[in-house]
Amino acid sequence: MITFCARPAEYPIAMPDQAFKTGPTVNRRAPKSLMWRKVIVFSLALVLAAWATTEMYYVLNVSGVTVLEKVLLGVFSLNISWIAYAFVSSTIGFLAAMAGLFAASKSTTSNATQMIAGRTVVVFPIYNEDVERVFATVESTAESLANAPGRFECFILSDTNDPEIALREEAAFERLRSRMTPGTLVHYRRRTMNLHRKAGNIRDFITRWGGRYDYMIVFDADSFMERDTLIELARRMDASPATGLIQTIPQLVGGRTLFARTQQFAAALYGPVLGSGLAWWAQNEGNFWGHNAILRISALANAAGLPEIPGRAPFGGSILSHDFVEAALLRRAGWNVQIAPKLGGSYEQGPPSIIDLSIRDRRWCQGNMQHMAVLLKTRGLTFTSRMHLIIGIFSYLASPLWLLFITVGMLLSLQNMFLTPAYFGETAALFPSWPVIDSERSLHLFTATMAILFAPKLYGLIYGLASPRWRRTVGPAKTAMGVVAETLISVLLAPVMMVEQTTAVYRVFTGRDGGWNPQARESNEYTLSDTFRHHAPAIVLGVVLTVSAFAISPIFAAWLAPATIGMLLAATLSYWTGRTKSGEFALRMNLLESPEERDPPQSYLDSVASRPAYQDLPAPSLASLFSDRNLRNRRTHVVDTHWPLAHSEVHAPLAIARARANRVSTIGEYITALEPKEKLALLNSPGDLDAVIDQYDARALDFATGTT
Repeated sequence: MITFCARPAEYPIAMPDQAFKTGPTVNRRAPKSLMWRKVIVFSLALVLAAWATTEMYYVLNVSGVTVLEKVLLGVFSLNISWIAYAFVSSTIGFLAAMAGLFAASKSTTSNATQMIAGRTVVVFPIYNEDVERVFATVESTAESLANAPGRFECFILSDTNDPEIALREEAAFERLRSRMTPGTLVHYRRRTMNLHRKAGNIRDFITRWGGRYDYMIVFDADSFMERDTLIELARRMDASPATGLIQTIPQLVGGRTLFARTQQFAAALYGPVLGSGLAWWAQNEGNFWGHNAILRISALANAAGLPEIPGRAPFGGSILSHDFVEAALLRRAGWNVQIAPKLGGSYEQGPPSIIDLSIRDRRWCQGNMQHMAVLLKTRGLTFTSRMHLIIGIFSYLASPLWLLFITVGMLLSLQNMFLTPAYFGETAALFPSWPVIDSERSLHLFTATMAILFAPKLYGLIYGLASPRWRRTVGPAKTAMGVVAETLISVLLAPVMMVEQTTAVYRVFTGRDGGWNPQARESNEYTLSDTFRHHAPAIVLGVVLTVSAFAISPIFAAWLAPATIGMLLAATLSYWTGRTKSGEFALRMNLLESPEERDPPQSYLDSVASRPAYQDLPAPSLASLFSDRNLRNRRTHVVDTHWPLAHSEVHAPLAIARARANRVSTIGEYITALEPKEKLALLNSPGDLDAVIDQYDARALDFATGTT
């Protein structure tokens, strides 16, 4: 007999909202981080940024600094500070990653036979996802843990609000139940009300079943994790009672388009360098990226219940980038938040195209901009946690700042060409103060800036050439060719992404909610007209900048070409890099190969192998449910009928669905009249669904017997 059920008995624990202005409740057991590491990173970054800003000042201050030049200098100082931090962190990360390559022990596990004391649940938060892919991953993950040295369960946490996908999920769960090894525990819950999005999904689980488990490993819908990695994460939590969260550094896998394979190559080669740098200076005050991590449930419940930000979206409301804030609140309460750069076996799948990445980025951008309010309102956050939030904010503000830098620089050049100067100072002077720059110093500064900008790619190349795994699977020549190809592609796409992220920031600051759309996991193969329509702003900006640059001089146009060419070709590049054929072409040319592509992880292979079992699922339609009571009875044990409503509160879609039954005479008309939200509400309330059907059956009986 298979010990398998839709949901176990509830074991609730409280997860109260954390007040922004309440001071920290410190866990005294938590060891401190080494402050000198942070001092080194940020001091070196500030020194480098100060030097570059000073050089820029001397570049501009040949005959006095004008107002526009002061603006240019200010924007440059912000941009170079961001680049300087990335350079210093990646330099330290490179040294740490290289030291790791030559370390004596490279094993990701400690004691494979030691029993894990804590009970671990692997949760799969999903939202209108491809059922075939998700349930195949759940099956392969659960099966891999069947004989693990500890107690592991899997729990699918659905927030799906598409009624057709909801019915497919129920059918997939039935299929999953029939395929599992006896003794394997997998549960399924679909929320009746999608309150507070993903953070609310997790919170609903904790407040209803959190007391059943000690640790929670969070997957994303496109996550894959090796069995040994899952076990090691639980074992590390067992061994460290002061640790509240351990974040792995996921590698990308399964990319098929050129864009996805480029990201996959970059993550595999540069990711260990960047991740090692972040882990080195953050230490016990790391960050959380929302998935591929393990959390101590009691710590999360007691310290990281997220309040709403006052005001409307996009700045107010539910916190979209909840993960950064949860990590900060955990650390505020004294829990260790660790990043594990040397722990392999953690994977995810990246967006297949620029358009899909941009759709996801709108939500992330909005969430990161909300962190401004978190920084202003929240007391007790550590310096490191605040730096994580600031870094997240600047990861999006950097794009509009660079665009502003280009724009101001062009305005200065156009002013020199066409406008009458009016740069007389307060004292009497015979000639105006013309905006002149030091060309030689400017060239030196440009060279230095490019050097620190591209240094992480050089570090990645050296790391790849030194790594035994890269040498064994990809080889030195293909690694070097891949770096060249990735650099060229990233240079072309960087201006396009700059416009995309600038647009996302603009949308937030003009009050437009980015929403919460399901993420594309496979290539959508957008048409050329789709890509031209999406990238019209980038193309128009590229035309304006190109015309303005040629108006100044052909030399200036050539200097700006690395930015403008990418903008002008935005639609073509997006269309070409987002197609599977382009990825296959690169593969035939032996470009952008990564170890994960040559030697795919077992967790990914097992998931792909399980997908055919979930194709052609016999999912019932709403109409078939109305006509077949047996179908309705079969799904009652799957449906979660928990409605988080106040005593006198009414769920509007469900109430409207009930009311429509009084307005429409036949079941066919009734189903056609229902809105998707109303259909879902009926699916989530079997009792109301039966009541509506009984109402129509009673009408039919009255009509047949002549009763009025």
